[in-house]
Amino acid sequence: MPRSKKRNNRGAPHRGVQPFSDEDASIETLSHCSSLSDAASVAEEGGEVCEDTTQEDFEYKLKGYIDSAMDKSAKTRLTALDGLKIAMASKMQYEFLLERRMTITDSIERCLKKGKGDEQRAAASLACLLCIQLGSGIESEEAFKTLKPIFKNILADGTANIQARQACATALGVCSLVAEDDILDVYATMECFESLFTKSYVKEDGTRTVFSAQTTVLHINALLAWTLLLTICSNTEVKKILKKHLPKLPSLLDSDDVNMRISAGQTIALLFELARDLDAEFEYEELEPLCAQLTALATDCNKHRAKNDKRKQRSVFRDVLKAVEVTCGIECIYLKNSVLNTPIYSVSFVCWGVGPPYYN
Repeated sequence: MPRSKKRNNRGAPHRGVQPFSDEDASIETLSHCSSLSDAASVAEEGGEVCEDTTQEDFEYKLKGYIDSAMDKSAKTRLTALDGLKIAMASKMQYEFLLERRMTITDSIERCLKKGKGDEQRAAASLACLLCIQLGSGIESEEAFKTLKPIFKNILADGTANIQARQACATALGVCSLVAEDDILDVYATMECFESLFTKSYVKEDGTRTVFSAQTTVLHINALLAWTLLLTICSNTEVKKILKKHLPKLPSLLDSDDVNMRISAGQTIALLFELARDLDAEFEYEELEPLCAQLTALATDCNKHRAKNDKRKQRSVFRDVLKAVEVTCGIECIYLKNSVLNTPIYSVSFVCWGVGPPYYN
């Protein structure tokens, strides 16, 4: 997100690493993925492992992944990307990755440009983790400036692999939050997301375009990423967004997709929180029908919907309803609020898989 810049030049020079051979690269990398995951589990459980030895082994395997991510074999590259994702999701490695950020960024760029669906998806997810690992600063900004145009191109390309587009939506949102240095560029990125998820809005004539399940997931990812960036918008921008989107977002609550309904509900809750933060006396003209709609979702007994979907939906919308019905000013920050924390957790879950990585 926009911030003061401070370069950090810590770390030793990158040492040469013996690359894998073409013949055994995939097998070796798969073995590293498995053993790395096991090592991380032992560390989390407090197993009796020599810390220096474990760290040295961990870094050795990371070097192997980095080398293999530039391999000629698409299968080897994909396996290496997945291995790097497991490693970065399990443990913070700032110093190690700082030294090798340009190499990793080059690998991600190559995989996004020349790879196919699964490879592009893995590369986009890895970009999220790289920015998170580097944190807010010049280093992550440099990496993001290289990757942002590629994310936007894939996202806007209707002929690109749909899962790659989904991953790029999430990556663009997370990386913008962490590494974007200009708030105007944040707003431009939000407009890219709007061009996607607003297609799921009900049209003026009351009809709704029917999309495939995968396209709906793309719209959901775009909405979640947009909501993430909404949390750092200026008051002036929030006012514009309230006027433009609050009247239309409730139409997404009627979506056939439970995750779209939930994502829309969370976004509406955030908008109400931000609106009341601007004006404690904020009033929404259509509050009564909106609350009726949210109440129906919070108590949904539709027998045609799966039990798990109904359970998840009811739990979320009970909190959404509380956020919308509040009539006084709210003192808590969105990160501390269970409803508003959910979009951030949803995107973070995509990046980390289970939870945030642990530190040394």
